[in-house]
Amino acid sequence: MKTNAMRILDKLKISYEVFDYSKSSAISALDVAKFLNEDPRFVFKTLVTYAKSKEHYVFVIPSLGELDLKKASIVTDEKYIEMLPQKELLSLTGYIHGGCSPIGMKKVFPTFLHSSAKTLPYIFISGGKVGLQIKIAPHDLEKVIKLDYRDLII
Repeated sequence: MKTNAMRILDKLKISYEVFDYSKSSAISALDVAKFLNEDPRFVFKTLVTYAKSKEHYVFVIPSLGELDLKKASIVTDEKYIEMLPQKELLSLTGYIHGGCSPIGMKKVFPTFLHSSAKTLPYIFISGGKVGLQIKIAPHDLEKVIKLDYRDLII
């Protein structure tokens, strides 16, 4: 079954691979990396935040990293940023927790990709459903969503 993220990539003729880990016991990012037989530095997670200004921002960071909210505030020129409450994720993005892809959200939000991705030949991001990962080159991801590479983790 194709997800919205995959349909968008197909429509734009962007090269990607899909990996299904839904039948595994993988829960954490480290588990997913082990299941994929990949270095965890290549597995990224998508985090959605909101600012005091009521704007929303998307941060795609290495899965073992922790978003530095102070750095996030600086790169967005906001005074205050915090994580979006999980219960608001579906209505805002169209995705559920654990299956949130930076591709194909209901609305386009400013998106920041951790600077480490720039040096990697590929990264894994959520495929838009829990249990699916998309392997994509960062330069191909740039063709789908406008990205700003920044140092974002603690």
